[in-house]
Amino acid sequence: MRLEVDISGKTFSNAAGGSHEVLAPIRFALRSGEVGVLIGPSGCGKSTLLRVILGLDRDFAGHIARPPEARIGMVFQEPRLLPWRSVEQNVRLAAPDVSNARLSELFGILKLEAHRNHFPGELSLGLARRVALARAFAVEPDLLVLDEPLASLDDALASRLRDEIAALVASRPVMTLLVTHSLDDAIRLGDRLFLLSPRPAHIVQEVPIEVPRAHRDNAELVRIRAELAALRLEAN
Repeated sequence: MRLEVDISGKTFSNAAGGSHEVLAPIRFALRSGEVGVLIGPSGCGKSTLLRVILGLDRDFAGHIARPPEARIGMVFQEPRLLPWRSVEQNVRLAAPDVSNARLSELFGILKLEAHRNHFPGELSLGLARRVALARAFAVEPDLLVLDEPLASLDDALASRLRDEIAALVASRPVMTLLVTHSLDDAIRLGDRLFLLSPRPAHIVQEVPIEVPRAHRDNAELVRIRAELAALRLEAN
């Protein structure tokens, strides 16, 4: 399994008949089991890039190569749960063939076991985000896309969810593409970081993280963060 992104450019037209460039040339590839992180400032074009990669926006110059049989799991910036269905029903709607054992495993990792029969209106934002993650992993994806999955969460809750996402990613080989503007998300979860420029977005620098996720203790995370901060300053 391999994802290949080769975008020459992407422009939008405005009501006045003008156009503005959103994406400059962007090229990278991901293989199975690898977590790539697109990290850049707000408004740089990250969400547009995701829509292009997922095939939701075909009006661009370039080429995206995804395995035709690949199953895609998506976690949006908002949980997007059906309010009239329970937690378990929301997950099973996306993955009707998920086994009871796999569902129990996912709910255990994400600490959702006690909330199976709750409805979205009864959940905190953190729990709703956990349900969205369970739904994405329940389809047994070959390509997992996470679009700012920890946005609007406090630091303590975001830290716990990062660890849970890392455990889920480790539970089966999957190509994962994380979009974020958070260095904490990037250094905890990523194998390769793609640092994006302001709009029109292009990759300023590709940064591999050699230390496996399971071995990134606090001291290692501080070191990686300092190196990345220095790289970003140099890029500016």
